[in-house]
Amino acid sequence: MTLDIRNVGRRFGGVRAAEAVSMTIEPGQIVGLIGPNGAGKSTLVNLITGVLRLDSGSVVVDGQDVSEETVVGVSRAGVSRTFQNIRLLRESTVLENVALSLSRFAQVSTLACVLGLPSARSEQRDIAARAMAFLEQIGMASFAHYRASELSYGHQRRVEIARAIAQRPKYILLDEPVAGMNDVEAAELGELLRTFAGEGIGILLIEHNMGFVYSLCSRIYVLSTGKILAEGAPADVSRNQLVIDAYLGA
Repeated sequence: MTLDIRNVGRRFGGVRAAEAVSMTIEPGQIVGLIGPNGAGKSTLVNLITGVLRLDSGSVVVDGQDVSEETVVGVSRAGVSRTFQNIRLLRESTVLENVALSLSRFAQVSTLACVLGLPSARSEQRDIAARAMAFLEQIGMASFAHYRASELSYGHQRRVEIARAIAQRPKYILLDEPVAGMNDVEAAELGELLRTFAGEGIGILLIEHNMGFVYSLCSRIYVLSTGKILAEGAPADVSRNQLVIDAYLGA
């Protein structure tokens, strides 16, 4: 039971955005992916989640090859994600944003919803209740009826992660989740991620905040110019001279 990225490659013209990249994320594990700007981190996330097509290699979710799947197919296989740029529905409420993620599990037909049949109303109440439960889990229940645009940046990030978690993923890819957060907000988010990992969700953390990465991750991959430069435990990576030269600074 793992998320396996196997020798993944992608070119854009003559540029190799990803070259023979291999990684493994286990359930309940928080794995870091670091590297300088332009290293190919977000491109790799897009390849894993079906936003971009692979030129080579494969992505396997718990034994299921999803290399040719669409974004929807990869999501159904159990992989969710967040983005560098927050993508909430800004004029919808926090509750509505999270409920939207749950709606893909709806059992009743669109026609039943349009007609307002009792089965549709019952399911909508159930979705709202489950969305509220997610907000309570992340400490955001008191903001349920705020518009997303009214929240602080850190709270918007929390809602985006809640929306991804609401899809019941086996694995979640977080693209720079603490960018723009202060230390208190980052620490609170770190505790939240530990909770999710404790529930068995595998987490790939793409982040520039090295203290945050080192405090959470059991294993770190370092990407540079589309290739894995180094991998290992945080202490080993932090002492790796190649990593120091390429990313951390001498």
